[in-house]
Amino acid sequence: MCVVCFVKALVHVFKIYLTANYIYNFRSCPVDFRWDDVSAAGGGGSSHRALMCAAAAAGVWLLQGAALGTEVPGRPLRGARSQAQCLLQQIRELPGHLASYALAHSLGRWLVYPGSMFLMTRALLPLLQQGQERLVERYRGRRAKLVACDGNEIDTMFMDRRQHPGSRGHGLYLVICCEGNAGFYEMGCLSAPLEAGYSVLGWNHPGFGGSTGAPFPQHDANAMDVVVKYALHRLHFPPAHVVVYGWSIGGFTATWATMTYPELGALVLDATFDDLVPLALKVMPHSWKGLVVRTVRKHFNLNVAEQLCLYPGPVLLLRRTQDEVVSTSGHLRPLPSGDVEGNRGNELLLRLLQHRYPAVMAREGLATVTRWLRAGSPAQEAALYARYRVDDEWCLALLHSYRARCEDEQEEEEAWGPHGLPFPWLVGQGLSPRRRRQLALFLARKHLKNVEGTHCSPLEPEDFQLPWRL
Repeated sequence: MCVVCFVKALVHVFKIYLTANYIYNFRSCPVDFRWDDVSAAGGGGSSHRALMCAAAAAGVWLLQGAALGTEVPGRPLRGARSQAQCLLQQIRELPGHLASYALAHSLGRWLVYPGSMFLMTRALLPLLQQGQERLVERYRGRRAKLVACDGNEIDTMFMDRRQHPGSRGHGLYLVICCEGNAGFYEMGCLSAPLEAGYSVLGWNHPGFGGSTGAPFPQHDANAMDVVVKYALHRLHFPPAHVVVYGWSIGGFTATWATMTYPELGALVLDATFDDLVPLALKVMPHSWKGLVVRTVRKHFNLNVAEQLCLYPGPVLLLRRTQDEVVSTSGHLRPLPSGDVEGNRGNELLLRLLQHRYPAVMAREGLATVTRWLRAGSPAQEAALYARYRVDDEWCLALLHSYRARCEDEQEEEEAWGPHGLPFPWLVGQGLSPRRRRQLALFLARKHLKNVEGTHCSPLEPEDFQLPWRL
């Protein structure tokens, strides 16, 4: 019995040593890149300058607007109210705000970002250490410490393939990987693009692994900002060769990056949702609905769909066919294969297509794409595609002709944007209902791909691909 106790104690001491070695070595390392190094170097070739002075303390800009309910039709403006009414309203709302704050900074943060819990980090430290050693030894990864504008230190790992890009040239493209709420770059979603031959830059959320801080949306966006600047101005990748890949909750920082830096080359979203509120209401008691909605909107406003619509570049959505996490079907266990109707990725695709192609997605187009999204197998997709007799060549020709006509009408090339003709496109006006259905199905199939697996199933390298470009 004493021998067993000795072995257990030895293992415990070894784990403590790993913890100290993993964290202390990084904390003691010098800073490799700061958020304001861009301005110090003269700004480089990007139009996005570093924040200055007081603006840096507040952090980077976040999209708020209608998602927070700041402008509700019929509600009187704050300026039109008397000071007494405003004060009375603030007193009435104070208990709710205090409850939201307490929930967000305790149970809420642990539910939204469980990877930031100390106990989880301690339990995963041996695996994190092994994953880091694998990236360094096998892929010659370079660990770097970045400092965001809020002072948080961001732990990153870069694998450079530019010297050996491969026959398809994948190594010339950098994939910035945004992990999920319990993911770390040491053992996260970067394995798929890495094994597919791309150059990869992984980073940990604030409060995850070696990164400091707490994982709230503002801190996450601050971290993503310095990661993008590091890729462009220190690693010297052209913006057109930078692909942002977001898995699960990483879709928030991925869409924020492409919204803020629209010149980035492409966006891939894997097992991502459109908005956090429906998923939060799914797991919380119904009696807490008001508190949950207020807390999410105020402290965890992960408005992925709104940010996605502000990116003008190529987009690919990967939908897991057995995703139990981002589904509102009511199942907490792995869904049966083909049950994709409640997947929030469906709403993400509909929002994107409705923004980019409003004429195509009116009436018949919207109904047809909604029906196509219920297909849970390749056979069902193919059957529906054949039923509507979609002519891919005709769809491509129509889109090419529309773009060429619009570009001829616009004499100033600056109005086109970094990816050509900006959205929304009014293509599809005047088409028959049959043709509108065909074009809507064609566009839906180009923007969304099904992947067999659950939410946490590792993505196979062959399933990771760059988005479709017209």
